Amino acid sequence: MLTTKLSSKGQVIIPKPIREAHQWTAGQDLVVIEMGDGILLKPKTPFTVTTLDEVASCLNYKGEAKTLDDMQQAIKQGVLERMNDCD
Repeated sequence: MLTTKLSSKGQVIIPKPIREAHQWTAGQDLVVIEMGDGILLKPKTPFTVTTLDEVASCLNYKGEAKTLDDMQQAIKQGVLERMNDCD
């Protein structure tokens, strides 16, 4: 079992065998997730930089562009339908 200590500045050294096994190098961004009796460290996986055209191109809508009013009306209708389903 590998152990480490918490420094007075709140820093923890991750043992070398663990860093090597996960291929973590200096400067690696890690996500800290609080668990019931400890923490979980996971590598932060950044999203690749994309443009709106690249992202929106995956949508298959071929009709006329909707206005903001159209979208707000559709949201309102969806909320009302969900409220009626709860009765």
